Formats: sequence, C-alpha cells, structure tokens
Amino acid sequence: MRFPRVLPDELPLGPIAGAALRCFAINGYHGTTIRQIAAEAGLSVAGVYHHFGSKQAILVSLCEVAMQELIRASEEAVAAAGADILDRFDALVECLVEFHADFSAVAFVTFSEIRSLEGAAQENHLASRRREQEIITGLVEEGVGAGVFTTDQPRHVARAISSICIGISQWYRPHQGIGLDRLTEIHVDICRSTAGIVDVSRRHETAASEGDTALI
Repeated sequence: MRFPRVLPDELPLGPIAGAALRCFAINGYHGTTIRQIAAEAGLSVAGVYHHFGSKQAILVSLCEVAMQELIRASEEAVAAAGADILDRFDALVECLVEFHADFSAVAFVTFSEIRSLEGAAQENHLASRRREQEIITGLVEEGVGAGVFTTDQPRHVARAISSICIGISQWYRPHQGIGLDRLTEIHVDICRSTAGIVDVSRRHETAASEGDTALI
C-alpha cells in the first residue's frame, strides 16, 4: 500500500449490532431471529429490544455505520493523496479494497440485504451508495479529461470498479494465500486497466513533446 490507512481498526457497531452481523452473515436477514441475536450477544430478548425496536432497526444501523465509514474514509483518502489524479484514483481504490477486505462481513451483508431494507431506509441507503459511486465516477471522468484514462464510458467503468471492489467481500479471507498489501496492488492495476490507463512513459513523452512545441 502506498497511502496511509484511513479506515478505523473496527467499525463502531456495538455488541448487539455486531452479534446481529454475525448472525446475518451466516443465516441471512430473514433467516435470523431476535432470539438468535440475543443469544449471540449474551442478552435476553428484552435486552435487545431495550436498544433496538426491531430486527429491521438493527439492519438499518449496520447499513448506516458501514456507509458513513466508507464515505468518510474515501473522501479522506482522496484528499490526502494530493493533487495528482492518478494518485487520488489509486488511493481511493486502495481504500475500497481495504474496506471490503477488512470488513468483509458488514460489506457483504449490507450489500446483499439491500432488498430487506424497508421504505425510507432503503432509499437512504441507496442514496449513500450513489454518493460513494459519484466519488469513483468523478475521479474516472477527471482522469479522462486529464488524458490519464482512455475509456469513452467513464460511468460504466466506475460501476465496474465498484463491482470489482465489492466482490472482494465475497471471497477474500485474511491469512489465506494473499496478504492485503498484495491484494491492493493487484486491484489497483486491475482498476487502472479497466479505466484504460495511458502508458506512463508515453504520457511523459507526450508532455515533453507538447512542451517543445510550445517553445517553437
């Protein structure tokens, strides 16, 4: 990894939401009962209801925490990377890879259970996902404008990058063959290629040529 970590060591879920997450990851939202969550958290059913009015409220809390932390970390990663567009793009991809690897359970559950969110909670969650998507799309579009990327479909490319990074939560497990540093390196290369990165040496030659022309 080339950039400082901007994610928390742990998500601020609390014991009940953490217990629910473990249950949802194994049994799914609809396959989990409040009684199972209470047992996992070491509480009575009444103890769970003291903090959350329903199982739906727990899922909403998980989704809110996950997206708040991801958006915050993404914005900080991009801001800390400096002015260079490729550095900012790489930093964002690294952040996305770290999040979906380190917090694979919450990333998987909050994505796969979007359909289980009800009413305004679902729309609010989708709005948060659109906000995160626009960060990615904005960088790809900026890269195209700067001659860093060659794609003529930046919005579709940005969606593909999102899918690539989200997919990590489905299969990656720590200490099983590939470390996080190497995982981020591979996925930065994949995402650069998906956006159609211009060869760096060719970019420098073009810039030098343009500079020479400007002096004539």
